[in-house]
Amino acid sequence: MTDQCTCVLGLETSCDETAAAVVVRDTIGKGRILSNVVRSQWDEHRAYGGVVPEIAARAHVDCLDVLISEALRVAGCTLEALDGVAATAGPGLNSGLIVGTVTGKTLALAHNKPYLAINHLEAHALTVGLTDGLAPPYLLLLVSGGHTQLLFVKGVGDYVRLGTTIDDALGEAFDKTAKLLGLGFPGGPEVAKHAARGDGSSYALPRPMTGRPEPHFSFAGLKTAVRQLAKSLEPLNDQTLADICASFEMAVTETVIDRVHAALQMADLYWPDDVPRHLVVAGGVAANVRLRQALEELAASLNYRLKVPPASLCTDNGAMIAWAGAERLHLGLLDPLDFAVRPRWPLDPDAPAAIGAGVKA
Repeated sequence: MTDQCTCVLGLETSCDETAAAVVVRDTIGKGRILSNVVRSQWDEHRAYGGVVPEIAARAHVDCLDVLISEALRVAGCTLEALDGVAATAGPGLNSGLIVGTVTGKTLALAHNKPYLAINHLEAHALTVGLTDGLAPPYLLLLVSGGHTQLLFVKGVGDYVRLGTTIDDALGEAFDKTAKLLGLGFPGGPEVAKHAARGDGSSYALPRPMTGRPEPHFSFAGLKTAVRQLAKSLEPLNDQTLADICASFEMAVTETVIDRVHAALQMADLYWPDDVPRHLVVAGGVAANVRLRQALEELAASLNYRLKVPPASLCTDNGAMIAWAGAERLHLGLLDPLDFAVRPRWPLDPDAPAAIGAGVKA
């Protein structure tokens, strides 16, 4: 859209992080983060063992304007100097999405700036362009609290979904496992911390969906198996708890590796000739050390290059929203101010339904 650098403010309020950031995209597509301010709501939700939508929305309202001011201050930027305002419009919690989009639309209208309604999943998918300068195509493993998918990324706004979860997302499986074991919230880091002291071969847990040609996921049965195992071993001492967590983490890792391997084989149909092959991992669960090491080994064995953004940019943040906005603004993909939030917003709306997946298809 422009031959000059593009500066975009990004707002993220889809779940339990409130975030604002300013990102610049230069003329050759290289990105630079000028500011990235994130306020977590873990303390507000900890007592409930999960995110409460009403509490999340009120927390966004309480601090979003302060975070925007801080992001602009750190970036040394004014609202007038922006080239666009981007806000997460879905998927996510409806009430939280409304807070961010209304704020973004108001700023865009008041300062006569383009407005960009960002798909949260697309922001995760494109983050590697900001951090590593990697442009599509590439194969993406998206593992977050609400989504677990394998997608072939052909370009901005152009995705082919190869696999999805038919029940729980991987992040949900970690959180729910932590909750049933009496661990803290958020569950992923807590399970990983205990697993580091345990023996992953202690207990035989299922590896759901492994061996199937289509690269779909299922974690509900694994979660149930952990509940039954823990109940049979009560009362749990520290070492038993660590061994359960390690066994769960090993089962998850082996399951994901099997599913990704199936997707890598399927992706052969989509790769252009003479293009280096990259496997990209995005979403909060990408921070899991055991999973990342296993993915590195798998990628190397199949002549793929693994790319994982820094952990701070794998969890929800405003920089990824601003970057997706800058990429879309560069292509002239603007949105009207009456764009409605979409709590369910698939990246590949034409993907065939996965039996049992429902709204997570």
